[in-house]
Amino acid sequence: MHEVVNPFDLSVIGSVPTHDWEAVDAFLARAKELAEDRNAWMKPHERAAILHRAAEIMQERFEHLAMQVAAEGGKPLIDARVEVARAINGIELCIHEIGALKGTEIPMGITSAGDGRLAWTSREPIGPVVAVSAFNHPLNLIVHQVAPAVATGCPVIVKPAGDTPLSAFEFIDILHEAGLPKEWAKAVVTPRDVSSKMVADPRVAFFSFIGSAGVGWSLRSQLAPGARCALEHGGVAPVIVDASADLEAAVPSLVKGGFYHSGQVCVSVQRIFAHSSIIDEVAAKMVPEVEALKVGNATAEDTECGPLIRPKECDRVAEWVDEAVAAGATLLCGGEKLSDTTYAPTLLLNPPADVTISQNEVFGPVVCLYSYDDVDTAIAQANSLDVSFQAAIYTNDLAGAMHTYRHINASAVMVNDHSAFRTDWMPFAGLKQSGHGVGGIPYTCHEMTIEKMIVIKA
Repeated sequence: MHEVVNPFDLSVIGSVPTHDWEAVDAFLARAKELAEDRNAWMKPHERAAILHRAAEIMQERFEHLAMQVAAEGGKPLIDARVEVARAINGIELCIHEIGALKGTEIPMGITSAGDGRLAWTSREPIGPVVAVSAFNHPLNLIVHQVAPAVATGCPVIVKPAGDTPLSAFEFIDILHEAGLPKEWAKAVVTPRDVSSKMVADPRVAFFSFIGSAGVGWSLRSQLAPGARCALEHGGVAPVIVDASADLEAAVPSLVKGGFYHSGQVCVSVQRIFAHSSIIDEVAAKMVPEVEALKVGNATAEDTECGPLIRPKECDRVAEWVDEAVAAGATLLCGGEKLSDTTYAPTLLLNPPADVTISQNEVFGPVVCLYSYDDVDTAIAQANSLDVSFQAAIYTNDLAGAMHTYRHINASAVMVNDHSAFRTDWMPFAGLKQSGHGVGGIPYTCHEMTIEKMIVIKA
């Protein structure tokens, strides 16, 4: 059995079974059989009914699921409740997509070669899906990877993060309770070599990955020929705050975007480029709000910043902050470990561009402020890294907003909102080394199907 601990006090809170290659091989074999046996495919209304019931069960167990997210993942309970609500809404989005997956008519009489024919397309399930997930949203990420497979009729095997498997296993159990035959969805925890073998197996039609870039790109290189994939990695999210920005509205938004889940979010605010005429005011307004954040066990009602997922991550964040300060960054607040598992919410002013925290995703409760005079210089610094995901600008200048939107490297730019804003139906995609493919439930449903055409000669 694989034990799961609360990342705050490292107490054991549960366990899940582990799986060797023999078990995974059997799951893949059955998934392949189901995908190839068209008589075994579930009808759209059957899949919709299962997802409807799953959403009802999740609503009935709302508080239990939220407490489980907080306990295993260290996400503050107030935010864990939001995650459960999003997960339930994600199920509803998948139900909607069942009716939205449709083909199109292909005009054939445009030239004489196509004359006398009718053609149209339909969408079919792509086949067995293997999903590997991250720790930071232990229920909602699983919903994003598994529920679209159920909606589109693909058998699915999901490997959650080893730190946070309880929510994933429970979601799979809920699907089974809702009527999904067990063979159509499996959760596994495996050794690394078994995971790699599972992903590289030629029976896998679609691979969904959420996690670190190094692991994601490595697994993509191992995929069998023909397997499709979607990869979601991290970024070092840049935010521009220009001289016209409404700081009374911007500062609370920046604090939430930077310190939500203690910064353990792939689009978390990390680099704030503030105009030199306002950077002192931005810092002066942010410091008291950051210092006021309550750090503690995520299961407590008043906790705003929980632990980092593992003690070694706390040590790493401390090393990065210490390096930046030694290189000349000004420590505005925080900058210390509060325990083996928690780190004080931290603001750094003008860390050098070449230190680790200016170039890499910190995935911790640290936000960096950089002063700029020319916005194009700030944008150039924002664009200088090999990652690119969501970005943001706070401004009351429409022309300035559009200038940043056109020139900053990002898949999405938020105006007067933080870079971590997301709805589950919008496209969500990392560029450059930040990922491959497009997330968001409608887009995932689309990628888990193939378009098949019929041409009839009249």
